[in-house]
Amino acid sequence: MPIYEYKCTECGFQKEVIQKMSDATLTTCPECGKETFSKLVTAAGFQLKGNGWYQTDFKGGSSNKKEEAAAPAPTGCAGGTCHS
Repeated sequence: MPIYEYKCTECGFQKEVIQKMSDATLTTCPECGKETFSKLVTAAGFQLKGNGWYQTDFKGGSSNKKEEAAAPAPTGCAGGTCHS
């Protein structure tokens, strides 16, 4: 869900709000109660929930670390001695 930032032009109160894109824009300031609360133009923010590509493929880095550790060491020549 997107995270929107709002600011009251009357009292200066600022708040981030998690809302659906279909939710109505907030207009009443929770601090002073006036109808001067408006959405700011900021960088896009969002929150990822549940399982999915973020949890399995991105969040903690590579998920193939176990596979890498279990892979056999490459064969080749080291120090003039060849191994197979």
